[in-house]
Amino acid sequence: MELLELLLQQPDLLLTIMAPLFGLFMLFEYLFFERRGKLPANGKYRLVEVICNATLGLMHQVSDVLFGLLIISVYQWLFDWRLFDIEMTIGSFLVLMLLQDFLYYWFHRASHNIRWMWAAHVAHHSSENMNFSTALRQSFMYPIAGMWLFWLPLTILGFPPQWVILVVLINLALQFFVHTQIIKTLGPLELIFNTPSHHRVHHGVNPQYIDKNYAGVLIIWDKLFGSFEPEKETVRYGIPKPINSFNPVKVTIYEWQQMLKEAANSNNKLAVLFGRPKKRD
Repeated sequence: MELLELLLQQPDLLLTIMAPLFGLFMLFEYLFFERRGKLPANGKYRLVEVICNATLGLMHQVSDVLFGLLIISVYQWLFDWRLFDIEMTIGSFLVLMLLQDFLYYWFHRASHNIRWMWAAHVAHHSSENMNFSTALRQSFMYPIAGMWLFWLPLTILGFPPQWVILVVLINLALQFFVHTQIIKTLGPLELIFNTPSHHRVHHGVNPQYIDKNYAGVLIIWDKLFGSFEPEKETVRYGIPKPINSFNPVKVTIYEWQQMLKEAANSNNKLAVLFGRPKKRD
């Protein structure tokens, strides 16, 4: 209970607490799969990329801290206008997890279909490799892109803001475990949950895989809303126009620079900023 109270006061600590576990999984994948030749070329660990991924993850954490006070104040203000007084029990916690995962699906889908949001999310997709370290590859720019806006309905409904933020981070933490090539299939779980197979498709640059499988924890949203694609053809990872850099700052700002430059030279700036990003050759 003391840990829960601490996490409710400082939700960002969740990912910090789980960092050693993430490190152990990466070490396990490296020692027992890469070192034994059981990973494909695009699953191997390269020190320069691991450092880049870890730095991007740390920058993401710093971003959460810098913008966190402003965002929580907005959540708290809206919470004062809540529709219901929801007491947090095991049942309401599970409902919150379900609703947040549903909203995560739409956030993720928007991040692939609105260029302003893609400019932040592209950092995560820009690697041409897939292993557990890829999960660390996040963006400093998510608060500016508007990720936090998608959780506002939860506070308006009446879920306490601290619980909303904690559940968002739990969802993100669980997604670490789908960034791997060591698990081919999870059998019946593939029907309900987002799995490594489903998420490999999501990271694919193969034409049939682009903009598919947006799931956070549950794959059912993709199946309900027509964005599901099973893994059949071998996945090629990355983006059509590679960034070709392990500099975390360049990885973070590259698409923002391209987008803003195009907008400055365009007669329809809103279409450039908020239209669909070009992700096909």
